[in-house]
Amino acid sequence: MDKMKLVEADFVRKDMPKFNVGDTVKVLVKIPEAPDKVRLHPFEGVVIAKQGSGIRQSFTVRKVSFGEGIERVFPLYSPSIERIEVVRSGKVKRAKLYYLRGKVGKHATKIESEKEKA
Repeated sequence: MDKMKLVEADFVRKDMPKFNVGDTVKVLVKIPEAPDKVRLHPFEGVVIAKQGSGIRQSFTVRKVSFGEGIERVFPLYSPSIERIEVVRSGKVKRAKLYYLRGKVGKHATKIESEKEKA
């Protein structure tokens, strides 16, 4: 095992849930409001991409807000992420769901899961 993997193993958080591309997740991000006050801001959307490995892993979440598509890239082990909740898991056949950028309405957010399809 190389030295980088040994160093990175100390920084990996064990409380992160397992999720894949196509899952709908709610990311609770810490927003500082005052020097001693922090609030949690939820960002809920579909995971359209995962990239990187180890401590450098990040994921992209897309949501549609007021008819406008918003994408945000989160480092998986960022200290500003309080927690990640998996709202719904989806079944997809692609590693990157960039085709959702061209979709509008329910087509942009509805990813069928195995349970819903059966």
